[in-house]
Amino acid sequence: MSKFQTPLPSTVDEAVRLLQGLVPESQKTDIAFMSEDELPTLDFGLGQWVRNHLGLWDQTNPALLVATGETHPDGASGVIIRAFWQSLRAELPRVH
Repeated sequence: MSKFQTPLPSTVDEAVRLLQGLVPESQKTDIAFMSEDELPTLDFGLGQWVRNHLGLWDQTNPALLVATGETHPDGASGVIIRAFWQSLRAELPRVH
């Protein structure tokens, strides 16, 4: 059981939905406007939170690790952050 008293996410989509609800709007906007090359800068902030709170470091959530296709928590958090970034970018208004 997580610190949120709800089951830990077991898929990347579930982890992204959790982040959508937890990350403040101002940070979501900042992340959405990052380039893909800038995403590694999130590793020690958001990435660390993902690893520590979603059961990747302490190995209490092996299903999420497997769902990312990675074998190490660092890589797994990167997959989740990239998916989160993609979801945020998909919500940006399109200019025609």
